Amino acid sequence: MVKGTIKLGFLTAVVLAGTVGVWTYYTQVSSSYRIAKLEEEKRILEEVVGRLGGERRVAEILVTDQEMVGGVKTSTLLFVEYSRDGTALPPKRFVVRGENAHVDAMVVKFEDGLVGKGDALRGASLGLFTRIYGDATAPEAGEPIDKPGEIPAVYRGADPKVTEFEMGLWRRFWELAHDEAARKKEGVRAVMGQGVWEPVRKEVLYTLTLENDGGLNVKREAVRGVFREAIRGEKK
Repeated sequence: MVKGTIKLGFLTAVVLAGTVGVWTYYTQVSSSYRIAKLEEEKRILEEVVGRLGGERRVAEILVTDQEMVGGVKTSTLLFVEYSRDGTALPPKRFVVRGENAHVDAMVVKFEDGLVGKGDALRGASLGLFTRIYGDATAPEAGEPIDKPGEIPAVYRGADPKVTEFEMGLWRRFWELAHDEAARKKEGVRAVMGQGVWEPVRKEVLYTLTLENDGGLNVKREAVRGVFREAIRGEKK
């Protein structure tokens, strides 16, 4: 009887110890799992927010020369576009007449969900520059930034799938603008023509950026030494 009681007590103690051990292990593992899961969810959320709020440089503009011609301010602009991988494309030069320089573009904005998850084709807004002109010139008389009928230089070296998809959007641009069903099918939130304009001045670098989830912006900063020397070198 005594032996049975002792044995029963011993077994009970073992079971209790095992139960406590299992509970402790489960609690620790469960807690670690929950913490790891929360950290992963936080990381994913931060990435989504970063993608939605991000923007990329798409072009830079410098005034290399400025003078009065026939009573109208005339500016020579150095226009540099950047490809998908951030590589600077060969610079182009334009002469604009007037106080302000206008740059027109077509912009495609995708659904937030696609941008947030970094979709391979639709993870950021698209912009295609069309023309540049000064406010002393009629918009329709502006200079084309890319030659009509040719694939824009910004697509050089791009993935063929990306090029094919985006060129299809540009070809159907105004169709998409007026066809909501077609936009939804492509994951497009909005398409629009957008222009930015600025009273251009010497010694200022104008950077055009395109928001992942929006349109074009202009940032200004004083021309850095290397650019200033390059401009001076061009005049010699």
